[in-house]
Amino acid sequence: MPTEENAPAVKALHADRIDDDGGKPAKWKIVGPGLVVAATGVGAADMVATLVAGSRYGYALLWAVILGVILKIILVEGAGRFTLATGKTIFEGWKSLGKWTTWYFGPYIIIWGFVYGATAMSSAAMPLAALFPGVDLKIWAVLMGLAGFAMVWFGRYSFFEKITAVLVGIMFVTVVGLAIIAAPNIPEMFSGLIPMIPKGGVVYTLALAGGVGGTITLAAYGYWLREKGWYTPKWMKVMRIDNSMAYVITGIFVIAMLIVGAEVVRAAGVSLSAGDAGLLDLTTVLNEKYGDVVGTGFLIGFWAASFSSIIGVWNGVSLMFADFWGNIRGKESGHPDTRVGGKYFKFYVLWLTFPPMVLFLLDKPIALILAYGVLGSLFMPFLAVTLLGLLNGKRIPKVWANKVHTNVLLAITAALFISLGVQQLYKAASPLWEG
Repeated sequence: MPTEENAPAVKALHADRIDDDGGKPAKWKIVGPGLVVAATGVGAADMVATLVAGSRYGYALLWAVILGVILKIILVEGAGRFTLATGKTIFEGWKSLGKWTTWYFGPYIIIWGFVYGATAMSSAAMPLAALFPGVDLKIWAVLMGLAGFAMVWFGRYSFFEKITAVLVGIMFVTVVGLAIIAAPNIPEMFSGLIPMIPKGGVVYTLALAGGVGGTITLAAYGYWLREKGWYTPKWMKVMRIDNSMAYVITGIFVIAMLIVGAEVVRAAGVSLSAGDAGLLDLTTVLNEKYGDVVGTGFLIGFWAASFSSIIGVWNGVSLMFADFWGNIRGKESGHPDTRVGGKYFKFYVLWLTFPPMVLFLLDKPIALILAYGVLGSLFMPFLAVTLLGLLNGKRIPKVWANKVHTNVLLAITAALFISLGVQQLYKAASPLWEG
């Protein structure tokens, strides 16, 4: 007969785990993983896209900005809910869907990191080069990479979170303050709440609804929950508040950029340059219209938005890579090698920082940028579709599985990102047939 000593052990349920806080009631604080993921996702390119949309169409696409905020809340909530409900990382979830997910994610995160590292460093360098023109842009880019590297390499998650909060504060004050100075046309803004797509505005509609604040870092949310010490379902309500409030702040920030595009850029009659350089064009307009103090303040906000993306990616995507590589090496998620400061984490921080600096010395490496664009255009559809698989069926406890309305919203989100992905894929691959 089995005795108490030799009876088989009963595996503890994830919901019965005790968090790092010793089981205290879950309490929300305004600075949390949601603020980190939202700040990291909004970079200089998103700011330019919103400015251009505002300058071309005024407030006609305001509804698309609000829709985009709702879609990001749905996606990030799904990633967070899966982690809290199961105790598994998003990569463990992807792996359960089949080997195809690993075959996609592995090459993607390597190529993406190499090209994005150079892009992010250059973006953060541009406003500093404008403020201090005596120092070459490439030197500023290297310094920004080294600063981000040092903060993430030596800092704990709590330090990184506090720095992000400061950068968000700078972004918010400078950009929202600029929108107030620009004096928005309130009646025209309200008319922009009615869904409509202006002539020639399909691409911008998709970009605002699907692109602003949407990157690989959305999937990093679950890892930041873990670093925060939020492991179990008791944090579900707090996670939802954390995520929603962070994206409301993001929405206000993006609406402020739309106001600046509609009231400042359109009134000035200028065409902004493509990419991050468009923000330098805006600075010139601001200097002429409002004086150097406002223009300089905006450059500081531009820098804060770009640098928050550097440290967010250096931390969050490094955690994702470390988990991926740890799983490949047969180590459980949460192994010290895969956490902040672990050897796999540190490898990817190095990968993001130093190899991309080579790209500063080269002309545009077409093949690499092509691969980056193709893989990048597929990531958001990949995330949306896989979340549908992970949040239904046996992979998640029934109490936390998707309800009908959640599945409908997530399916709409997936359809939008697939449409946006196809459009981006076409754009990324166009050099193949354009010669």
